[in-house]
Amino acid sequence: MSTVFIISAPSGSGKSTLVNELRRIVPGLSFSISFTTRPPRGSEQNGREYFFISRELFEDMISRDEFLEYADVFGNYYGTARRFLRDAEQSGHDLLLDIDVQGAAQIKHRLPEAVSIFVLPPNRENLEWRLNNRGLDSAEVIQRRLDTASREIENYDKYDYILVNDLLDKATDDLRAIVLSERIRHSGNTLSEEDQKQVRRAEGNRLNNARDRIQPILDSFRRAKVGHR
Repeated sequence: MSTVFIISAPSGSGKSTLVNELRRIVPGLSFSISFTTRPPRGSEQNGREYFFISRELFEDMISRDEFLEYADVFGNYYGTARRFLRDAEQSGHDLLLDIDVQGAAQIKHRLPEAVSIFVLPPNRENLEWRLNNRGLDSAEVIQRRLDTASREIENYDKYDYILVNDLLDKATDDLRAIVLSERIRHSGNTLSEEDQKQVRRAEGNRLNNARDRIQPILDSFRRAKVGHR
């Protein structure tokens, strides 16, 4: 039985980089490439970052119940096809899903045993800098993404693990520990010393153990929200 790992984050939090690093260093992970009706950005290629399809085709897939989850975000559909879970199970792999909070809620409803991980930037200022620095969006779109991030992070307590992406190497090691820890837990094997080390590292990122680190991040978004009014 495959373990499904859900990773969500506000746009610009470095989630894609973390996912790519995780796939590079952890074997046995299948990755679900989402379908979307939005046009490609920059150097994005069909079948690499997303499957770019028409709205008509996406809605046809909805009517045939081909999605594990889907959502309308900023006027464009995004969705995860069911076939990726079937393919992962047939290959004996776990499945990694890179999806937003709407999609994560749908997956958790359908697959309560899925492991959910929420990636946070170190603060709102850092997220704004990242969004500006990547040069993909207008000032208006960046503000909209920051407003969306403020709403999304309020859902942090619906996730099993919280990962603060401050230092990439540390965040990558923490994410790896979470995946390995969950595999260890499901294996039922006696834990080696290295296994115990990974479990301890993963537990440090479990929701109840990460609340003290989360609060200043939440406060930075809330202060900006009050100031924006």
